[in-house]
Amino acid sequence: MANEFQGSPYGKQHDVEARDRISGEFEEGSSSNPFDITSTKNAPADSLKHWRHASLVLNASRRFRYTLDLDEEEEKKQVLCKNRAHVQAIRAAHSFRAAGEHINGTAISPVPTGDFGISGDQLVSMTGDQDHSALEEYGGVEGLSNSLKTNLEKGVCGDNADLQARRDAFGSNTYPRKQGKSFWTFLWEAWQDLTLIILIIAAVASLVLGIKTEGIKQGWYNGVSISVAVILVIVITAISDYRQSLQFQDLNEEKRNIHMEVVRDGHRVEVSIYDMVVGDIVPLNIGDQVPADGVLVSGHSLAIDESSMTGESKIIHKNSRHPFLMSGCKVADGSGTMLVTSVGTNTEWGMLMASISEDTGEETPLQVRLNGVTTFLGNAGLAIAAVVLIVLLARYFTGLTKYSDGSPQFKAGKTSVGKAVDGVVKIFTIAILIVVIAVPEGLPLAVTLTLAYSMRKMMADKALVRRLSACETMGSATTICSDKTGTLTSNQMTVLEAYVGGERMDSSNSNSQLPTAMVTLLTESIAQNTNGSIFTPEGGKDVEISGSPTEKAILSWGLKLGMNFEVTRSQSSIIHVFPFNSQKKRGGIALKLTNSEVHVHWKGAAEIVLSSCTRYMDLNYQVAALDEEKVRFFMKAIEDMAASSLRCVAIAYRTIDLKDIPTDEEQLTKWALPEDELILLAIVGLKDPCRPGVKDAVRLCQEAGVKVRMVTGDNLQTAKAIALECGILSSDADATEPNLIEGRAFRALSDVQREEIAERISVMGRSSPNDKLLLVQALKKRGHVVAVTGDGTNDAPALHEAHIGLAMGIQGTEVAKESSDIIILDDNFASVVKVVRWGRSVYTNIQKFIQFQLTITFTAVAINVIAAVSSGSVPLNAVQLLWVNLIQDTLGALALATEPPTDQLMHRPPVGRREPLITNIMWRNLLIQSFYQVSVLLVLNYQGRSLLNLENDSSDHANKVKNTLIFNAYVLCQILNEFNARKPDELNIFKGITRNYLFMAIVGFTLIIQVIFIEFFGTFTSSTKLSWNQWLISIIIALISWPLATVGKLIPVPRTPLKNYLARILCCCKGS
Repeated sequence: MANEFQGSPYGKQHDVEARDRISGEFEEGSSSNPFDITSTKNAPADSLKHWRHASLVLNASRRFRYTLDLDEEEEKKQVLCKNRAHVQAIRAAHSFRAAGEHINGTAISPVPTGDFGISGDQLVSMTGDQDHSALEEYGGVEGLSNSLKTNLEKGVCGDNADLQARRDAFGSNTYPRKQGKSFWTFLWEAWQDLTLIILIIAAVASLVLGIKTEGIKQGWYNGVSISVAVILVIVITAISDYRQSLQFQDLNEEKRNIHMEVVRDGHRVEVSIYDMVVGDIVPLNIGDQVPADGVLVSGHSLAIDESSMTGESKIIHKNSRHPFLMSGCKVADGSGTMLVTSVGTNTEWGMLMASISEDTGEETPLQVRLNGVTTFLGNAGLAIAAVVLIVLLARYFTGLTKYSDGSPQFKAGKTSVGKAVDGVVKIFTIAILIVVIAVPEGLPLAVTLTLAYSMRKMMADKALVRRLSACETMGSATTICSDKTGTLTSNQMTVLEAYVGGERMDSSNSNSQLPTAMVTLLTESIAQNTNGSIFTPEGGKDVEISGSPTEKAILSWGLKLGMNFEVTRSQSSIIHVFPFNSQKKRGGIALKLTNSEVHVHWKGAAEIVLSSCTRYMDLNYQVAALDEEKVRFFMKAIEDMAASSLRCVAIAYRTIDLKDIPTDEEQLTKWALPEDELILLAIVGLKDPCRPGVKDAVRLCQEAGVKVRMVTGDNLQTAKAIALECGILSSDADATEPNLIEGRAFRALSDVQREEIAERISVMGRSSPNDKLLLVQALKKRGHVVAVTGDGTNDAPALHEAHIGLAMGIQGTEVAKESSDIIILDDNFASVVKVVRWGRSVYTNIQKFIQFQLTITFTAVAINVIAAVSSGSVPLNAVQLLWVNLIQDTLGALALATEPPTDQLMHRPPVGRREPLITNIMWRNLLIQSFYQVSVLLVLNYQGRSLLNLENDSSDHANKVKNTLIFNAYVLCQILNEFNARKPDELNIFKGITRNYLFMAIVGFTLIIQVIFIEFFGTFTSSTKLSWNQWLISIIIALISWPLATVGKLIPVPRTPLKNYLARILCCCKGS
C-alpha cells in the first residue's frame, strides 16, 4: 500500500505536468465516449460530428469558432470538383478542336499592352486553354519571351520600374481573400450566449417592474446594473476573441507566403510568390509548387502532379509538346525552368483560391476533451439550477422566503401581481446565474487562446505551426526521428579531402597535381551535373553560388580547381538528365560535346557510385582497371573519411555512342542513362559540422524522456561519427546493431521483427524515405508518439504518417511542408526541442486554468446553492457573479493560459494523451481551496452580523455590509488563488512571476476594478463601501489561501487517477 502513494510532491515524476503513462494509452481505438479523441489529424467527419452533437453548448457560434467547419469543408470540395471539371472540359474542347482543325494560313497577331508586345487576355487564353497552336503563332517560347521583354537565360531586369510596369499590364500574383471577421461580428457572436440573453430579458423585466413598484428614482438600479454587467461581459469577451482572430490571421498569412527562386538580371534571387510577375524565369525542382501559370523553357525529365487541379492522380510529363504549366501543381520529378505567363486571378488556381476559404478551422484533442468536461459540468449545473429553482419557488409561494425584517415576501391574496412577478424574476435570475457559473463555457476556448499565444511565440523560436493540434501532440512526443544534414549539422559544407586520379590530393583545393585534361573532364562533370549555379557579378565582386549545401560545396571546390562555370557549360549541351534520387542516392546527366562525343556523368553516394565503376582515371589521364586492391584502397578511404564525420561523394563518367541515344523526344524522356562500367574520376569528403548547441538539445530531450533517433541517407560510418559527436550515441560500445543499422537491413525484416528492433534503433544510415516511413509505423505500433523531421518530397509519407511532421523551412520542399504539421524555419534541431517545450507548456497551462476555474465554479455554486436553499436569498447577486464569471473565463484564461514555458518542463516525462485532464494533484489543490472558501464565506453569511459587530445596525445595512464583505473576500481569494494555480506542484508560487508581464497586468487590473466596484460603484454592484478594518478582514481571508496551498502540497496523493477508483466502485456496485 505504501507504493500506492506519492511521497514528496517535488519529485519530477510527480508533478502536474508529468504522469506515469498507463499501458495502452497511446493505442488508437474506438470508444463509446464521443470526447475520447486522442488525435484529430485525419479524423473521420463522423467522429467530429459526434462530439459536437454530444456537447452542451450555450453559445455555438463562439464555442465552435475555431473548430473545423464541416459544411464549409464540404463546400470547398464541391468548388474543387467544379474547378477540376472546368479544367478537364477546356482540355477536352482543345483536343477536339486540335483534332479537327485545318491549317488555313492565318496567324494570331499579338496585341500590344503598354510596353509589351502581347496582351494579358491573349496570355490567359493561351495558357488557360493550353493552346499549343497559339504558342507557335506567337513565335514559340522564344517569341513569347521577346514579346514579354524577357531574356530566357537572364530573366527580367528586375528593377522596381520594370516590375511595376509588369504588374500594371498583367496584374499581380495575388488573389482577393475573404475578409476576416470584424470586431462587430465578434460582438454579435458573444451576444449569442443563451444565458446572457435570458439575463438581459430578466434585467428588462426587473427594470420595468422596479420602476413600476419603486418609482424611477430607485427602481431602475437592479435592471440597469444587470444589463450593464452583461454588456461589459460581452464587450470584453469580444475584444479577447477579436485579438485571437488577428493573431490567427497573421499566422495564416505566414503559412501561405511561399518563397521561391527566380532568375532576374542574370542571377537567382529568392522572392515571395506574391512578388512574381509575368515574364519571370522560375527554376523548378522536385517538390516545388508551380507558382503561376506558364510555359516550359527547358526541362529534364520534368513531371508534374496536376491532381490538385484536375483531380487525377496521373503524373504529366512536360516537354516541348506539352509545355503548359498550371499554378498550384507540384513538381513530382525532374527539373526545369518556366516562363511565367499569367498570375493571380488570371490563373485557374487564383480563381479557385479566391472562391474558397482556405482556413476552415481545426479542433484539437484537448479542445474536444474540454468540451466533454464542460458538458459534464454543465449538465450538473443545469440539474442543480433546476433543483434550486423548484426549492426557491416553493419557499417563495409558501411564505418561507422573508425580508430582512422577518416578514414574508409573498402573502397569498395580499401580494400584488407586480411584486410577485418581480420575486419570480429574481428567483429565475438566481437559477440562471448558477448555470452561468456552473457551465465553464470559456474552458474549451482557453485552448484556442493558449494556442494562439503559443503559436505567436513559437514563430519567434523559428517554428511555424500549420496544424493547431500539433502544438498539443508535441507535448506527448516520446521519440523524435531526425534527419542529420542541416538539422543536427550546420548545413555549411566544405570539401575537406579529395581523392583524384587514384591518389589522395595533398591539398583538396589545388589542381597542381592534376593534368589539364583531367581538370577539364572533372570540371565538366561539376559544372553540368548540378542543380546549382554560379553568378559572377560585374566589378570583380565575389561570386554568388546557389543550390543545396552539397552542390554549393562541390561547385566551390570546382572553382578552386580553376573551373569557369559559364564557359564550361557552354562547351557542351545537355541531352538528358536523371535527377538525384533518394532511393538510388545518385544523379546523372548525358552531355553532347562540340565534337559530337557523348559523356554520361554520375555523382552520388561514394560507395554506391564506386560499385558501378570498373575503371578509374589515374594522374596521367590514363584509364586503369579497378582491381580488388584498388577497390579496397578506395573503400578504406571512404571509411576513413566517414569515420571523421565527412560526407563522401563520388564523381564518375563514361562515354557512349550518339547513335545509342533516342532521337524522339517521348522516347528520350523514358530513356535510362547507362550506369554501369563507369570510370571513377574523384571521391570527395565534405565536412558538415554539428550545429552549436545541438549536443545540449539532444541531452535535454533525453532528460525529458524523449529519445532522439538519427535517420539519414548518409554512410553508416558518417552517421555514427555525427551521432557520437552530438550525443545520440554515448560511446562506441553503443554503436552496434541494432542501435546502429542500415536502411536496407531494416527494410528486409518482417513487420514483427521491425517492431521489436525499432525500439532500440538510435541511428539508421543509408536509409530511404520508405525506410523512414517503416520506422515511424513500427514505433507507432510500439505505442510511441512519434515526431519526424523531413525536407524532401519523398519524406511526405513519413511526415503525414507521424503524429507530428516537422518540415524544414530552408531546405524543405513545398510538398514536404504541405505534408507537415510544423515547419522549422531555421532547420535547427534546437528549435525542435523548443517546440517540445511549447507543446508541454500548452497542456500545463490549460491544466492550471482548469484548476483555477473549477475552484471558482465549485465555490460560487456551493455558496449560492446552500444559501438559497436555506434562506431563500443569495449573498452573491447577479452583477457580482457576472464579474466573477469574467474573472474566471476571459481574464483568468489570459493570465494563466499564456504562462511562458519553463525549464522544469523538460525534466519530466512526456504527457500521456489519455491521462486525465484533472489529476489527483489538481483535485487535492482545488478541493482544499474550495472547502476553505466555502467554509469561511458561509460562516460570514450566517454569523457575519455578530462577527462584524453589526447587531446594532439596521437589518438592511447589516446585510449589505455582510454581503459586500463576502463578495470582496471571495474575489480577493480568486485573485490570490491565481498565484497558486501558476505552480500547482511547487512551493514557490512566485517563481518567474516577474517575467510574465501579462499575468501581473491582469491581476493588477482585476484588483483595481474590484476596489472601484466596492468604493465607487456600490449602486451598480448592490454593495456598500467597506471600512479599513473590513478591507483588512477581506485581505487576511484571501492571504490565508497561500499558506494553506503550501501545506496542501505536502499532502501525498494516490498515484492512481481518481477516475480509476470511481470505476472500481461502480464495478463493485454493479457486481453486488
